[in-house]
Amino acid sequence: MIDKKIVKHLSDISLTLFRKNFFGIYHGSISKKVDHDSFVINTKEAIFDEINESTLCQLKMTHKDYGWNIASMESEVHKAIYTEIHESKYIACGMPPYTCAYTLLHDEIRFEDYFGKITFDKIVVHDPGDFETWIERSIKEIPTLLKLSPNSLIVIKGVGVYVSDRDMSNLIKKVAILESSCRLLTLKSQFNIEQKICQL
Repeated sequence: MIDKKIVKHLSDISLTLFRKNFFGIYHGSISKKVDHDSFVINTKEAIFDEINESTLCQLKMTHKDYGWNIASMESEVHKAIYTEIHESKYIACGMPPYTCAYTLLHDEIRFEDYFGKITFDKIVVHDPGDFETWIERSIKEIPTLLKLSPNSLIVIKGVGVYVSDRDMSNLIKKVAILESSCRLLTLKSQFNIEQKICQL
């Protein structure tokens, strides 16, 4: 049985991230490390604005039980991150629309607003290469990339955003700033195009 405080905490956080468009209704994953050997993560069927005990499962990292069959498809990646980055306590994966759309056209995000600049300055966009083999490779590549990231946040072209932190408030803050900044960059690009059209 999962601790009720953990269920409430992850439910509240999932709803917040859902409202910020980090999660789709079914797309994404969120987890909390419980101890050195286990973590709680959403199930495959989880709806992120309605997370409850039935849509969470606690997994052991040293062996696989029934929970692994119903857990998120990202479970292996979360396990690898917790194993490689011991200070990680929370992990989230999602597809915030402005961020993901921006990365389809750019190889890096150069922030121009105040909060984006002081928080990230710039983020290199990782190219996942062949999508057919990405699921297998992601288990090794994502923890490695997160370990090298100064902000414990990575953006993968056409895949989404992975972020980890010791503190969930910091994790949410990073996600919110990233998406807000990419929205501003997109709007700036649109205004520039409109301005050029008007000048014709």
